[in-house]
Amino acid sequence: MGFNGKLLDGMVIFSQVVNNGSFTKAADNSGHSISYISKEVNKLEERLGVRLLNRSTRSLSLTPEGDSYYQQCQQIIDNAVAAEALLAGHQAEPQGTLRISCPVSFGLSRVRPKLAKFIAQYPKVNVELDLNDRKVDLITEGWDLLIRASIEMEDSSFISRKLTTAHSLTLASPDYLKKYGTPQTPQELSNHATISYSNLKQPNVWNYLLANGKTVDVKIKSRLTSNSPEVELALCVAGQGITRLPTFNLHDQLESGELVRLFPDLPRIEIGVYLVYPSRKHLSSRVRHFIDFMMRELGD
Repeated sequence: MGFNGKLLDGMVIFSQVVNNGSFTKAADNSGHSISYISKEVNKLEERLGVRLLNRSTRSLSLTPEGDSYYQQCQQIIDNAVAAEALLAGHQAEPQGTLRISCPVSFGLSRVRPKLAKFIAQYPKVNVELDLNDRKVDLITEGWDLLIRASIEMEDSSFISRKLTTAHSLTLASPDYLKKYGTPQTPQELSNHATISYSNLKQPNVWNYLLANGKTVDVKIKSRLTSNSPEVELALCVAGQGITRLPTFNLHDQLESGELVRLFPDLPRIEIGVYLVYPSRKHLSSRVRHFIDFMMRELGD
C-alpha cells in the first residue's frame, strides 16, 4: 500500500460525533463550530466512499459500515493515547467502552460476581457485556474480547489464552434413573432419552474417554435439543432425560442430590475456558487490564 497522508483525517472528529451522539455536542466539547464538524465528517465519507452516519433533524445513528469503522477508529485513538502516555512516563488509565461477549452460564456464574470489583477498580471503563451462546465474529461485530469454552479451540489468527479449566459431566436425576435404569457404559446411552446442546458441531454424538485411553463416540437420541444450558439443566433435574454439561453450569445440584453423575470411573473430559482477542500487540489499556484482572480473579 502506498503512502496516504490523509489516512487519519476526520477519524477523531467522527469518533467525537459518535461518542457525543450529535454534531452539536461534539462541537461544544471539541471547541469547533458545528459547520466544521459536519464538513469534516462529510469529507471523511467522501474519501471512504461510504455513508457512516444516518442523519435526521432529530436523530443520529451509525450505518453498519459506520459501526465497523467506528470500532476500529476507537482502537486506533486509544492506542495513540496510550503511546503518548507511555512517552510521558506513565501508564494510561484504562478508559472507554469495553465490549465483551461471553457464554450465558459462565457469565452468570463466574464473570458476574467479579464485575462490580472491576468497575470499581477502573471507574473510567464502561463495560458492555453480551451474554450469548451463539458463535460470534470478533472483528466484524466489533468485540474487544471473547470468553469461550471449548474442548479444543479452532485454529485462527486470534490469541486464545486459557483462563480456567472445567469438566464435562454426564448427569441424570434420581427419579429418571429409578424409572428407566442407570446406564453402566456410555454405549447404553443410545437406549435412553437425552437432552443435548444445539451449538455443538454434532449435538447427537457424545464423545467419551475410556479407562484404557481410547475414545468412543456414542450416537444418542435427543428428546430435546436446546441452545440453552439452563434449559438442559432444568429438564434434567425434572427427570426428563440425561444430559451433559460443563461443571460451571452447575450450582449445588450434585451436592444436594438433585442430580447424579454417571460414569464416575471414566476420565473426565476437560473443557478449556479461553480469553480470545485479536493480538498481543497494540492492545488498548482497558482490554489489557481486563485480561490481567480475569487471570488474577479466575485464572488457574
